[in-house]
Amino acid sequence: MRTAEKASSSFRNLFIAMTKYIFVTGGVTSSLGKGIIAASLAKLLQARGFKVTIQKFDPYINIDPGTLNPYEHGECYVTEDGAETDLDLGHYERFLNVPTSQANNVTTGRIYSHVIEQERAGAYLGKTVQVVPHITDEIKRRMLLLGQDNKYDIVITELGGTVGDIESLPFIEAVRQLRWELGNNDSLVIHLTLVPYLAAAGELKTKPTQHSVKTLLEYGVQPDVLVCRTEHKLNNDIRKKLALFCNVNINAVVESIDAPTIYDVPLNMLREQLDKTVLAKLKLSTKNEPDLENWKAFLGRLKNPTNEVNIALVGKYVELPDAYKSITEAFIHAGASNETRVKVKYIAAESINQENVADKLEGMDGVLVAPGFGERGLEGKLETIRFVRENKIPFFGICLGMQCSVIEFGRNVLGLKGANSFEMDENTPHPVINLMEEQKNITNMGGTMRLGAYDCDIKKGTKAFAIYGKSKITERHRHRYEFNNAYLKDYEKAGMIASGINPVTGLVEIVELKDHPFFVAGQFHPELKSTVVNPHPLFVSFVAAALIHKKSK
Repeated sequence: MRTAEKASSSFRNLFIAMTKYIFVTGGVTSSLGKGIIAASLAKLLQARGFKVTIQKFDPYINIDPGTLNPYEHGECYVTEDGAETDLDLGHYERFLNVPTSQANNVTTGRIYSHVIEQERAGAYLGKTVQVVPHITDEIKRRMLLLGQDNKYDIVITELGGTVGDIESLPFIEAVRQLRWELGNNDSLVIHLTLVPYLAAAGELKTKPTQHSVKTLLEYGVQPDVLVCRTEHKLNNDIRKKLALFCNVNINAVVESIDAPTIYDVPLNMLREQLDKTVLAKLKLSTKNEPDLENWKAFLGRLKNPTNEVNIALVGKYVELPDAYKSITEAFIHAGASNETRVKVKYIAAESINQENVADKLEGMDGVLVAPGFGERGLEGKLETIRFVRENKIPFFGICLGMQCSVIEFGRNVLGLKGANSFEMDENTPHPVINLMEEQKNITNMGGTMRLGAYDCDIKKGTKAFAIYGKSKITERHRHRYEFNNAYLKDYEKAGMIASGINPVTGLVEIVELKDHPFFVAGQFHPELKSTVVNPHPLFVSFVAAALIHKKSK
């Protein structure tokens, strides 16, 4: 007990109450949209002039989602500094237009790994290492980390999972302790919960929310604000009932009704005065009204398109759209920029062959071949690229999509029989995509790829230069294999130009075809840098090319 008291005291001494902390928890069911609520609140606070960041604490024991199958976890989002993180960080960046980092995503695996390393180093002076205080102290340290240099006025922390999960208990306990240590005016808890509609009874039911809050109370945490996901509007009686049984003010019962797009949620939360309620509880000024003109202008363009294009996304994980979440959102940003509705058709790569490729891509105005790993669906992707190359259909390749375009060109234009990636065939006579030298002796799979932002020099006079409008860019990467420069001269001679090159390593970053209306592929992941405020130029140009192609038919 003394150890825990001593730890708590050190936290109080260490922390100067400048930054305010908001904790977002979830109950009843997962996938209610904690990340979207956190990002929406952050957007409103940012629009009022506050400096805000968001972090996600995930209860799984993996160090990061880098080795997880997309079917397990959806997309793995990569930050500027090379952290493989939860896809919610993508939402944070898209809403706030502020880069996140390694510090913005913490897992149980990272927490335990650090504590065990400390124990092995003798940092605990022979004490028994326990969940309380050692694990909870490390969680608290990480929760406070982003606020300690006073760079942010408010730090929002989203806790993954739902209240009552065994994995979440140490995080809830850490929040309980921090609420006590920080004081009432420097922290608050927002609890996101479900108010389901029972069709047979014809009414909304509050019991799941009541039970969820009761579970939270059992762990010593009282929510300050309830955000209620619902399909139908909450009437005043429902709000009163929830306020009464969950110990919150009626103005702190916030309705989060299903919205047409995630980008509507900040305005919905504005109407519910979530930002005002939060600021009042944190004793912060509400005199600056939120400036959301740009956001409203974006929504206006999004909801009132003047055109429509059909884009095929050819990939491995098409049954789960979350696997390509950033790509989907980048199309929304680019579509709004072009005042064009982008209808994405997901096509499983392994379902495509030479006989059916024309039927599969019928009516498509553009084709994107998606990133991924492994051999499954490779031949379908190659067949897709051959078809769009020969038929002058706008093409955009990302990561493996770029590598596939190189393989296809090698086989069908250069006549390199058996050309392949070393990843798919270690015995290929023509490894046009090869394993990077520094990757050859790596045995651990996690966190060892080429990750994060790298420089790229763009050649003037190329399509890439016209798209970016500058010769020096940075883009985020997540891969092990690269274009094999031993074949570069042959490719360029035949018409596939390396228009983007890493200035340090000489690695090829962008390829394009000279005699094609739009055939551009990048080794990096441009979708990770597309935001509402700054739609990515490659996506904007691709949608514009698809529109031109449609009108030319």
